[in-house]
Amino acid sequence: MKLWTRLAWPLTGALAGAMLITGPAAAQDVTLRLHQFLPIKAAIPTGAIEPWIEKVEAESGGRIAIEHYPAMQLGGSPVSLYDQARDGVVDIVWTVLGYTPGRFPKSEVFELPFMVTTGEPTSRAFDEWVRVHAMDEFAEVHPIAFHTHGPGLIHVKGSGVHKLEDMSGLKLRGPTRMVTALLEGLGATPVGMPVPAVPENLSKGVIDGAVIPWEVTLPLKIPELVDTHTGVTGENGLYTATFIFAMNKDSYEALPDDLKAVIDANSGPEVAALFGAAMDKYDAIGFEKASGSGNEIIMLDAEETARWVAASQGVVDGWVASMNDAGLDGAALLNEARSLIEKYSAE
Repeated sequence: MKLWTRLAWPLTGALAGAMLITGPAAAQDVTLRLHQFLPIKAAIPTGAIEPWIEKVEAESGGRIAIEHYPAMQLGGSPVSLYDQARDGVVDIVWTVLGYTPGRFPKSEVFELPFMVTTGEPTSRAFDEWVRVHAMDEFAEVHPIAFHTHGPGLIHVKGSGVHKLEDMSGLKLRGPTRMVTALLEGLGATPVGMPVPAVPENLSKGVIDGAVIPWEVTLPLKIPELVDTHTGVTGENGLYTATFIFAMNKDSYEALPDDLKAVIDANSGPEVAALFGAAMDKYDAIGFEKASGSGNEIIMLDAEETARWVAASQGVVDGWVASMNDAGLDGAALLNEARSLIEKYSAE
């Protein structure tokens, strides 16, 4: 699959410039533009998006072509990606749901503390849970898959985080509303920003560290910018972020039925698993890279981890209360999310 690097031409509608017609025989051939915020060599672009593109193109018999624009090459910021898909600026996006805080409140359940196990089973659980309970939150786009990353860790300059008290006063980048609430509850000063902004803000001292999974430490060169990495003990990691891989609704509806079927066959839980598995693979590579960097890797023991679980309970209770206030059964939604993660993790 050829990686397209040129900038796009101006668009005036959802499919302006996207449907390339070269003659009667090719009247239904389609070129779709896919936009996302990470470099092409990062975990998801190389380990999930590129394989997905190749599979879709092959199964369409070459009638679907997908131009992949990484690292915000088509303009805007990571925060704008969901709206780019909604508004038809591009045809497909991959982005973090929490980059628009409060927009997907039900789906935030998977961002609560100590939910995630690893990327693949948690992603399967998330995709299934959203399709049952929260598709109304995504009515403006055509979802392809929902997924998470693996366990997030704390990466900081200096002597590091060895106990809960070490969080006090640390300025830490957080990716989403739930995670920044978690950081605040643990005593840190949260600073929200998209992940591409982390290296510059670390270098300039705007933040003392960041919470991110191992996989994204690779393209961001985090081991070169911090001194320590802190994780927790047990089956459940400190936190995860949630992602959507989505298509503009008009772009999808404009496809002939047989090409819709190709997109449909490459949507849902198996695609979520593909994305989650890419996260897991690159988590292992990121850990190996950090281990060889000379940095200190700190794993909180079970007793200390239990203190963190207790300190973060207010975030969980707050989400449950917000769902109850919306007329939903927050505890039941939370319990089902946990049950699905446990189910797929056991498999």
